[in-house]
Amino acid sequence: MPFSAVLLDLDGTLLDTIPDLANASNAMRMELGLAPLSQDTIASYVGKGTENLVLRTLSNNPDGSVPTADDIKQGLEIFGRHYHAVNGEQAAVYPGVVQGLEAFKAAGVKMAVVTNKPTEFTLPLLERAGLAHFFEHVVCGDTCARKKPHPMPLLHACELMQADPQGALAIGDSINDALAARAAGMTVLAVPYGYNEGMDVRTLEVDDIVMSISEAAQWAFRQQTNNNP
Repeated sequence: MPFSAVLLDLDGTLLDTIPDLANASNAMRMELGLAPLSQDTIASYVGKGTENLVLRTLSNNPDGSVPTADDIKQGLEIFGRHYHAVNGEQAAVYPGVVQGLEAFKAAGVKMAVVTNKPTEFTLPLLERAGLAHFFEHVVCGDTCARKKPHPMPLLHACELMQADPQGALAIGDSINDALAARAAGMTVLAVPYGYNEGMDVRTLEVDDIVMSISEAAQWAFRQQTNNNP
């Protein structure tokens, strides 16, 4: 295995969390007198953290008004209350995730989750999904001063694992993951089944697109073969 560490995004990469996020977002909207939105619409708001999700969800309103700081604060409180109640209820592990993580683990590769989701939601979700034991570290949206697409969370994860960023592999589903990994000097793969804010994953500047985390592990092993003909 040519990579000493693998850093994986959570929502849209390891888990399909849209049903739970949509339920919590729409419960928030209805409590505030707004009509519910489709899951596809809410999926396009996911990727830059909970505050951004709440901002964009509340901005989708009949009069087109921009939510104030107080509106967002209230929305975050309401969303958090509802999301705590449903977090992981309908979330599903994507096909190939467990097999891929097992392959990386068997190769002795250190793994970390690097997500923009807050810690209070991330850790219970990983436990409920049965994935927590794969990861040495979890870096969340409130762990560092900056979130992805800034490279800080990825670099922090490498520091925790004592891994050289240039020898690390990042795997995600969105432009936030691609930009953060590129800025950190990492190899980066994208999966096509995630959210990417409604954009085509083929537009991302990545080293390759793989169909699953299992295929990502196979891709990583091939790099050693390619480097040692």
